[in-house]
Amino acid sequence: MENPRQITAIQTTAIIISTSTGIGLLAMPRCQGDGVVQVEMVFMADVYVPCEVCQGARYKSETLDVTFKGLNIREVLDLTVDEAIRLFIKQDRLGQMLWHLQQVGLGYLRLGQPAPTLSGGEAQRLKIARELAGAGRKGETRLYILDEPTTGLSAAEVRQLIRVLQRLLNQGHTVVVIEHNLDVMLAADWIIDLGPEAGEEGGRVVAMGRPEEVAEAGEGWTAKYLGAALERVRGRAGVGG
Repeated sequence: MENPRQITAIQTTAIIISTSTGIGLLAMPRCQGDGVVQVEMVFMADVYVPCEVCQGARYKSETLDVTFKGLNIREVLDLTVDEAIRLFIKQDRLGQMLWHLQQVGLGYLRLGQPAPTLSGGEAQRLKIARELAGAGRKGETRLYILDEPTTGLSAAEVRQLIRVLQRLLNQGHTVVVIEHNLDVMLAADWIIDLGPEAGEEGGRVVAMGRPEEVAEAGEGWTAKYLGAALERVRGRAGVGG
């Protein structure tokens, strides 16, 4: 698949031929093109510090001298998805992948952002985008299990994510979501409500069924708030009618 590094590699053909190296060798050996170095901590989580050799530049000077539409590879990787999609508008496959990232609410991520810095919700949505990009495979259905994928999303982004999940369903896949967001619950085909409380006071099935059926069950916190959300939806529908 096209990616910024491959596109830059096309521009560096003369360098590769003349130096008899691969594009990977044009990155700084100390940090391998990451711009940061991992420091292992024995009793704590590892930390990442700027590479003392490249000072975060990631690549050797001969690589940074090559540009695509006026930007070198370091500057390209500093772009957000929203910015990059305009830069690579004529690269079909790359543009499509960036579009999928936008659709799952990740337009703010930078192309070169290290994977360890992603939140759990971001990592899950990144995987969704990857699956959507390869969803053209016919006859293959999958089960997707997502844990709180709406974490950190605005209401508009949640609605966008729901539309993306609906696309997976329309393609014949099965999506299981562990979620507290009411908009996601309202969009579900089937809800299994576990509770009625947290910790030792929870863990049993309180209700099962469509959102309306769980709300009508009347037991537990989910029924209370889901019922109120359904009333608001019906109220808006009534006003609109």
